[in-house]
Amino acid sequence: MFAVLKTGGKQYKVQAGDILRVEKLAADAGEKVQFNDVLMLGGDATVVGAPFVAGAGVQADVIDQIKGDKLIKFVKRRRKHSSKRTVGHRQKLTLIKITDILAEGADASGVKAAVGAGSVSSAVVEAAAPAKKAAPKKAAPKAEKAAAPAGADDLKKLSGVGPALEKKLLEAGVTSFAQIAGWSEADIAEFDEKLSFKGRIEREGWVAQAKDLAN
Repeated sequence: MFAVLKTGGKQYKVQAGDILRVEKLAADAGEKVQFNDVLMLGGDATVVGAPFVAGAGVQADVIDQIKGDKLIKFVKRRRKHSSKRTVGHRQKLTLIKITDILAEGADASGVKAAVGAGSVSSAVVEAAAPAKKAAPKKAAPKAEKAAAPAGADDLKKLSGVGPALEKKLLEAGVTSFAQIAGWSEADIAEFDEKLSFKGRIEREGWVAQAKDLAN
């Protein structure tokens, strides 16, 4: 029996005993997780989801948190900036071993759901979904503004950061000047690529500004 599951924006065809690398999951080595987004089941009879197969799940043991092969990124600034930079980046991955494929009853198995390590904001949105549906339509914009965590710094104090960029940073888990002040070159390259800042972090000098604002 095989299954096609979806995680980290990718699809994987798996069988019991398979070992594969997926986008980093919020789980520690030795934990058991369950993938609930199953697109298809195959074997004696093929079941295709619409888009997911109801009640199906794929269980796996987390072997380790690892990093992928180094990717080289070359950044060349446009005129007026006249600079170029080459940086390396290694994607964070999770190594897992498929243990069971459940055709039904996965929703009552009690096994921890496999959630991406960068999906904290989506989990918050998911938890808030019932309250949002019950609230009147006029209250929806206020609920969106209240998404910033309590105690978060006003990131708009950084040069070039407006409400839109602040929202991107908060969704990525960046809530304080202290976090930005501690960024390494690898962190800068990762956020620059992940959030499509196009070199803004270095160009605006966010790390230096954050160090002053964090004091």
